[in-house]
Amino acid sequence: MALDRSYLEYPRRRYGMDHDRYDWSMLTDRSPVQWPGGKRLALWVNVALQFFPLNQQGKPFPPTGGMTTAYPDLRHYTLREYGNRVGIYRFLQAFDRFGVRPTFSVSARLAERYPCLLRRLAARGDEIACHGWHMDATHYGGLDPAAEEALIERSLRTLRSLTGQPVQGWLSPSRSQSANTPDLLAKQGVRYLCDWVNDDMPYGFRTGAGPMVAMPLSLELEDAFIIHGNLHSEKEYAEQVRDAFDFLYAEAAEQGGRMLALSLHPWVLGQPHRIGRLEEVLEYITAHEGVWCAPAGEICAAWQSAAR
Repeated sequence: MALDRSYLEYPRRRYGMDHDRYDWSMLTDRSPVQWPGGKRLALWVNVALQFFPLNQQGKPFPPTGGMTTAYPDLRHYTLREYGNRVGIYRFLQAFDRFGVRPTFSVSARLAERYPCLLRRLAARGDEIACHGWHMDATHYGGLDPAAEEALIERSLRTLRSLTGQPVQGWLSPSRSQSANTPDLLAKQGVRYLCDWVNDDMPYGFRTGAGPMVAMPLSLELEDAFIIHGNLHSEKEYAEQVRDAFDFLYAEAAEQGGRMLALSLHPWVLGQPHRIGRLEEVLEYITAHEGVWCAPAGEICAAWQSAAR
């Protein structure tokens, strides 16, 4: 039986993609970007501070890194909590040692539950981005737009109130989105979003409520993805990050500035048998003179200025 012709009809079909969220382009064809001080590579370290509910509902899908056994899954719940009670402080020591200026993507529910940790980050002056309400409050196709708008508004309002920061960055739980998410984020004053991982550089992003910037937060170099998803060792994690850095650093010398985005979880690399590998990676990268380490908001602003 012949395939119905409607299967081949794409009303919004165009070269490279089927949407108008951004202008399609190849990275190698874009105008070179120069980072502040003539640096070759921008290092963006994003730390995910997450809250996983013990009574996880998992609708319409279980959250990435969430509970995996029957309630009460205290084994996994307390492992995640370890990161916010112990591992994070090892991160802070490593960042200070190597001059790393991270971004902390924080679940709004975690901010409510860990006021001491939040005060510590505020005192340091670190940039805070919103990581949604909590990890089981995902965004997805079929979610009522009014309900999603209320969820986003509550998450941002809570985090802005508790941190005293404008909170203009967003990373969805599990990087989840509905078709409406970017528009609702822009409506609430979000300036950059980190869910789309289809590039090595920031790029302009369109919404119904105005322009934004997509800040691709690499999934391939995420600690949980490499260690728990791909079942690689912490040694292999360090090797892959170094390899990525070496390639991007060399590419930047020929094609203009590049960005290395590292997504970290304190319950993963904050463990005593792994923290040394993170320190090893940070020492290696920051030893290069052409590296500019900055939080996501500053990298976003520098890219916007350079791309004009």
